[in-house]
Amino acid sequence: MSRPLSVGVAGLGTVGVGVLRLLRDNADVIGARAGRPVAVTAVSARNRTRDRGVALGGLRWFEDPLALAADPAVDVVVEVIGGAEGAARALVEAALSHGKPVVTANKSLIAVHGAELAAAAERHGAALGFEAAVAGGIPVIKTLREGLAGNRIARVAGILNGTCNYILSAMREERREFAEVLAEAQRLGYAEADPTLDIDGIDTAHKLAILAALAFGRPVAFEDVHIEGIRRVSALDIAFAGELGYRIKLLGIARRSDGGIAARVHPAMVPAGAALARVDGVTNAVVAEGDFVGRVVLEGAGAGAGPTASAIVADLIDLARGRLTPVWGAAAAELTPAPSAPMLQHVGCYYLRLMVVDRPGVIADVTAVLRDLGVSLESMLQRGRAPGEAVPVVLVTHETGEAAMRAALARIAALEAVLEEPVLIRIEPG
Repeated sequence: MSRPLSVGVAGLGTVGVGVLRLLRDNADVIGARAGRPVAVTAVSARNRTRDRGVALGGLRWFEDPLALAADPAVDVVVEVIGGAEGAARALVEAALSHGKPVVTANKSLIAVHGAELAAAAERHGAALGFEAAVAGGIPVIKTLREGLAGNRIARVAGILNGTCNYILSAMREERREFAEVLAEAQRLGYAEADPTLDIDGIDTAHKLAILAALAFGRPVAFEDVHIEGIRRVSALDIAFAGELGYRIKLLGIARRSDGGIAARVHPAMVPAGAALARVDGVTNAVVAEGDFVGRVVLEGAGAGAGPTASAIVADLIDLARGRLTPVWGAAAAELTPAPSAPMLQHVGCYYLRLMVVDRPGVIADVTAVLRDLGVSLESMLQRGRAPGEAVPVVLVTHETGEAAMRAALARIAALEAVLEEPVLIRIEPG
């Protein structure tokens, strides 16, 4: 039998332990598919005494992850420390400088530093695998980079954060407000104590930046992603969405247009019958549209020890087999310098909710603003009468430009009868 592939794992949290368990529990299956055994022989973590629920006897232990990277007995480094800077970045850079393959689940590292890491991998002839960085157990990286390699991709979109999808699903199903459901998600372990990265859309933006680079064959550009989170989505908006035939999802969307590559993260109203609208709970889903393949939908577990470990081991099997694919699907010199299209170039339909004083002339003032800026209305909802009191008014537009819509929003917000900051949600096909 061929020599085993010796793996060093840096980080023994949930995912690192999951990798150890998977490699041990499915050793026979993995060995057959890899053509040789794949085994963890060394680990790096700060606390040696912590009980992680898995046997660590016989493994070489490095408190310094850089020493793990330099160990000549380690064939490939698995980085599951996390974070775009610090130990994780230093480890990956060190391993690649030694010509050593790296497999990582670190979406922020790849989104922020993916271009220079890819250049280092190419320079030193080392592989950099990151299937686990986006959508957990869904093989979306391999699908875009390899399975759809013959296609020109026009659009990639998805539900890329299970925490946000759980919150929005629970708000709809149980008719509860955001803050209450967020607190429950934290109790259940679906949300971090500090949920900022999730609920403000940053986690989704990291993943979308990676998908956009793969889909459109250009260097990763996280800084150009437009980002909005879900803090302002209310139970009232979710109820109105249902009445209009939509569901609200936090989407990451990247599209090729004449003006360049547009990448945006924001809450969106999706038709209730669309594939993405039916994805609930902590599940993730990705839609890709290619010129020859058409529309491809991938759905599955987006996080957790098992799904993430599954994606890491898939990369390890590729390495064991000697399969080396360029980080972004093509050599750095072959990547396109396609520009990023600014958010103000976006054209689409919009949902606009206002809280206004119920009195004559208010709707006329609002529609006058829209008329002056060339925004055409498809429909309007107003439920009940409460003279002199606050009532919600919902407006749905035909296709219009983002710049015109933002200008209209600012003017409407300044009207005396508008009592709260208006809520704007873009409408997407799903």
